[in-house]
Amino acid sequence: MSEARLSELLQQMPGAVVALSGGVDSSLLLAVAVETLGVERVLAVVADTPSLARSEFDCAQLMASEIGVELRVLSTAEFSDQRYLDNSGDRCYWCKEALFESAIPLAVERGWVMCYGENASDDPTDRPGSKSAARHGVRAPLREAGMDKQQVRVAARARGLSVADKPAMPCLSSRIPIGIPVTMEALERVEKMENSIRKLGFQVLRARDFGTELVRVEIGASEFTDAEGARERFTALAIEAGYTSCELAPYN
Repeated sequence: MSEARLSELLQQMPGAVVALSGGVDSSLLLAVAVETLGVERVLAVVADTPSLARSEFDCAQLMASEIGVELRVLSTAEFSDQRYLDNSGDRCYWCKEALFESAIPLAVERGWVMCYGENASDDPTDRPGSKSAARHGVRAPLREAGMDKQQVRVAARARGLSVADKPAMPCLSSRIPIGIPVTMEALERVEKMENSIRKLGFQVLRARDFGTELVRVEIGASEFTDAEGARERFTALAIEAGYTSCELAPYN
């Protein structure tokens, strides 16, 4: 079984530093690492960065507390890197570079292994962040064990993790189309817009930022009909968030 293989892989490590994002993948990896190695041989780290929604940062803190492991908050430097801000298609690579450059020294000083939560459903050939992980020798135990997203969720439910069925929540910078520079102002607009929509009860959504002129709100298929009935409300929320217009589209 993939889960048994995950435990085997972790058991071979002297200890693990786990990059935590607040999502189900990294949370399960952290939980199994603690089960396998013991809490004294595991450290969780999270980046306190503008691209991580505050709700996700809070969730990462909650998961570390729920699992009962030490969490170290890191300050990363991607917003000082023009290659990241240019958003030319390799933004995720430079983001992971900043994360790993901050986190790996914590693993090195302990003689432990740096790990992150990529799973077997993720195609490493299509993920710039995977290239950064490979460059630094960062391990992806879920992927190595062959655990896909569905298996991760099943294992998380079995452990009662509160994020087991939490929708995926990529970083806020992913809402900015490639070629449009990443700015703090854009991320603030996106976060405000998405928080406002969630308060209406929608769960699967993305607010794509095209500058102050336009936000395209994408809503999951099961909720899209309800969203169409709330177009005027969405437009009002967009104006409150700093946009002049709002489009509505299904999320794929």
